[in-house]
Amino acid sequence: MNFKAKEIAEFLNGEVVGNGEVKVSNVSKIEEGKPGTLAFLAKAKYESYIYNTKASIVLVNRTFVPKKEINSTLIKVDDAYEAFANLLNLYVEARAIAKVGIEQPSFIDKSTTYGENIYVGAFAYVGKNSKIGKNVKIYPQVHIGENVTIGDNCTFYAGAKIYDDSVIGNNCTIHASAVIGADGFGFAPQKDGTYKKIPQIGNTVLEDNVEIGANTTIDCGTMGSTIIRKGAKIDNLVQIAHNCDIGENTVMAGQTGLAGTTKVGKNCQFGGQVGLGGHLNVGNNVSLGAQSGLVRDVKDGEVLFGSPAIPIKDALRSMSVYKKLPTLQRDVARLQKEIKEIKNK
Repeated sequence: MNFKAKEIAEFLNGEVVGNGEVKVSNVSKIEEGKPGTLAFLAKAKYESYIYNTKASIVLVNRTFVPKKEINSTLIKVDDAYEAFANLLNLYVEARAIAKVGIEQPSFIDKSTTYGENIYVGAFAYVGKNSKIGKNVKIYPQVHIGENVTIGDNCTFYAGAKIYDDSVIGNNCTIHASAVIGADGFGFAPQKDGTYKKIPQIGNTVLEDNVEIGANTTIDCGTMGSTIIRKGAKIDNLVQIAHNCDIGENTVMAGQTGLAGTTKVGKNCQFGGQVGLGGHLNVGNNVSLGAQSGLVRDVKDGEVLFGSPAIPIKDALRSMSVYKKLPTLQRDVARLQKEIKEIKNK
């Protein structure tokens, strides 16, 4: 589809600077801009690209003042990055609307109910007594087990696996090959050195507006529920163990791992490869830097870094000292030698 600059500006409440009739049909990075595409400039460090880009339209902040001539049509908005994200959301929604109907071969048990405008891709499977809302998109090879409840406007990308008894709210997105509700890691050691599996009879609950990344795994509760609360965003390759409770609007970057029964508060931010021990309580608005390892409870608002994680200012000071350890070691060895020589006189 082609859109004119003036149409895009109207949608974004923006101001056109240049040719309002110019049309675009795709998007591009500003440094790789091509005719017929729309790009955006949100950070000053990329400003040099706007003077040479071939993109037909560029979104810029209202405060942007060019230093020289620009060939592209500009659309000035309050926040160029947010405006670009809104356009991408509109594009994705338009594509999703076209996905309607049940492809064959696929299987939906007769006891399962589903709402209008559902899409089920080929080789998808939906088990007994499940309830699926309206406008749900289930891509090929998705498995949805028995007694699963799914709200409206959810998307399950190819190969996602939803185990029995899971509950998923409205407007959730589960990316490819994510696994929701697998058994937690529960094994009782035996006298002969073997391990006996502890049955995992709980479930997993995802509240509204949750997004789960590709290949992420969220275990069911041993008893009770593992809960991902509304608005939480979980990146790819994250492991959340049994009976964890993740607070509203908390975000976790890739390869983060949580051991069982850990509770995380609201609006927390975890960098990549963060690791949390089990049975911990993490407060609200906590930030953990990449590769941090947490082994204690954390109060509201703490910003931690390192392994074991400590306040970030202390961690940065420690890193500064750590870099100097070879020199310090040589200095200590030299002083020890001098002291020994003095004593021997």
